[in-house]
Amino acid sequence: MFEEKTYKRCACKGPQVDKEGKPVLNEDGTPKIGYLEKRCPKLKRRDHGSWYYSIELPPGPGGKRRTPKKGGFRTQKEAAAACQEVWELAQDGVEVNSKETVEEYLRRWFAKRVDLKRSTRKGYEDHIERVFIPALGHLKMRDLRTRHIQEMYKQIWADNKVHQANCEAAQQALAAERAAHTAWRECAVRPRPPELRQNWNDAKAALRAARSKPRHITGPGTQLKMNNTLSAALEDAVNEKLISENWAKSVVLPKYVRPKPQVWTDERVVRWRATGKKPGKVMVWTPEQTGAFLDTVAEHRLYPMFHLMVFRGLRRGEVAGLPWSETNLTVGTVHISEQLVASSYEVWEDTPKSDSGERTVSLDSQTHELLRLWQQRQQTEREEWNRAYEEWRQRQQQHSRADGPNGKTEKKEPWQETGLVFTWEDGRAYHPEYLSQVFERLIKKLDLPPVRLHDLRHCAATLSLAAGIHMKKIQALLGHSSYSLTADTYTSVLPQFEKAEADASLALVPRAGSPEEAAPDPDVPGDEPEAPDSSGDEPEEPDVPGEEAA
Repeated sequence: MFEEKTYKRCACKGPQVDKEGKPVLNEDGTPKIGYLEKRCPKLKRRDHGSWYYSIELPPGPGGKRRTPKKGGFRTQKEAAAACQEVWELAQDGVEVNSKETVEEYLRRWFAKRVDLKRSTRKGYEDHIERVFIPALGHLKMRDLRTRHIQEMYKQIWADNKVHQANCEAAQQALAAERAAHTAWRECAVRPRPPELRQNWNDAKAALRAARSKPRHITGPGTQLKMNNTLSAALEDAVNEKLISENWAKSVVLPKYVRPKPQVWTDERVVRWRATGKKPGKVMVWTPEQTGAFLDTVAEHRLYPMFHLMVFRGLRRGEVAGLPWSETNLTVGTVHISEQLVASSYEVWEDTPKSDSGERTVSLDSQTHELLRLWQQRQQTEREEWNRAYEEWRQRQQQHSRADGPNGKTEKKEPWQETGLVFTWEDGRAYHPEYLSQVFERLIKKLDLPPVRLHDLRHCAATLSLAAGIHMKKIQALLGHSSYSLTADTYTSVLPQFEKAEADASLALVPRAGSPEEAAPDPDVPGDEPEAPDSSGDEPEEPDVPGEEAA
């Protein structure tokens, strides 16, 4: 039975009395001073003290008494409303007496999420420790509301503005430093004036200061990921009856639009060369640009890997972690069942990105032949490396006998049996970040429009789509978790195919003649305009001033 109980109290101090109203004395006989609380005579004033509620709930486990209390309300009406809300939540099974904070709960929730992949766990941990706990950790779970989460994002937006200004200041400082350096380097006077060197030193100091300020922008996509993390945690809290609803679901965030691949058309390349700015975050080469890249790097050690990514759409971690045991050169397939994942330059093995990421990819004939030749090359490198290692080991044994146990020895390892397809000459696996760095250096050297190594995967999808392969097949090729993800991402195709599609509908409409056939030919007799008749009427004027009548 619900029974509302509200009362007023304050933080005033005065002489203490017992239940019978007698003064409470200290050991020395002086009156004991303490909080007056509900006995303060000033509580009759409207502006003194605050309202509290107390409610008796059904006993908890073991018959433990439960009497939630809370104060700080300005009016008795507010305290009564809060009391009613607590009662209703308790009737729904919510643990209204819990004192667990958001910080305590999030860490407890994260500790039990052993089902997450390692890379996902690192992302969750970053969100919890860097964002959620500093902003929300002090709150009790039972007090958390949407407005608290919304305030957290408002602070992120405010920080973004400051960080954006810091970015612009750093860019200006870099331009000033480059200009000061150029002025010092190109000065024809010898010895150079000392003020030029001083200007350069000052500009370098200003650049260091500008770069020391925070410049990280938390974009809409990252904010959405963060809110998904918090929402997953609060959904579990709802199931545990710690809170009544998932407060993260009602948060308003900036609209996030997944970037779609854009093709490097001639016009976009011209603008990029003039301004240095990419038209979009995800760019795709045309077939001509892709062919130019492959032709130029044909002698590069990683050419088979680039070829595999361009035409079969493997991810960076998938090619780095591809084992020979999952490569069938007899049939011409590779089975994607694991990958190498890098975070903060730490590398570990993991399963593919999504549930459908584990897949079997059929090789095209050229990639099939390249992998066969690569296997032969790797086997030769293995034999040469182990032969050189054995010779080195024998030399070291001879030197150790001659020099004694304290002689200096050079460290050398045998060929490492990683079982991977793409390795260094000594069998070590390639670091995924290294592959990206090599690719970036190559396209800069070749002066090609910039794309990321991951964008070769988009090249594979776009080329397959332009070749007429069904979107469902492309989904299977890429290992996407859903058809809609593939379709939404690759709605744009190469320009020449868009032109063909546009002309396809034009060809369906029968016309008397093409525009070229309808235009008069001045070289054909009889096509000249007729001369004015003898009535003296002037020929009709053209619609556009300055144009001659046809």
